[in-house]
Amino acid sequence: MPLSRQQFILVGAGVAIVILGFVLLSLGMSSGWDNPLSVDVAPVVLVIGYCVVIPFALLYRGKKQD
Repeated sequence: MPLSRQQFILVGAGVAIVILGFVLLSLGMSSGWDNPLSVDVAPVVLVIGYCVVIPFALLYRGKKQD
């Protein structure tokens, strides 16, 4: 397998963070775009998910066992 079990868990966490970002982004549709969660927090959460967590999960090697 090209990815280990730990990497799959980290990728799953990254996908969950991205989904959370899109849910926060969708909150602004019902209340007009005045909601600070959809304007300020959601883009930061999406960037963290896409640019930090998922690439880290793909590049993570773990500890080598002797």
